[in-house]
Amino acid sequence: MSAIVIDDDHDMVEVLSELLKIKGVDVVAKGYDGNDAVTAYKILKPDIVFLDLMMDNYDGFFALENIRRIDPNAKVVIITADENYETKQKLKKLSPTKVFHKPLEIDEVMNLLGTFEDFDS
Repeated sequence: MSAIVIDDDHDMVEVLSELLKIKGVDVVAKGYDGNDAVTAYKILKPDIVFLDLMMDNYDGFFALENIRRIDPNAKVVIITADENYETKQKLKKLSPTKVFHKPLEIDEVMNLLGTFEDFDS
């Protein structure tokens, strides 16, 4: 399974990437804004995208919307601290695969990866 990890918090990108690698996921790209996510997705077509929402310049909404245009069935997992009503409504329209709230529970991510592996077999 391949993944890209996108978050404007460089430490979050590194920690999540390392945990994914331990789980056997090939982290094929890391990025720090929504434009990085879209570019990496177009080129690499990973199995899953881990994406923060609130980032400077190009945010996660930009990335999710554009990734959905490229592949409506892309597996995009949102990781965010934003739980306001407007955010929830935008996400509902863009249909992410899953939404996790910060602080991130690593066990939840590992369980999700297990469901993808089961689905792919």
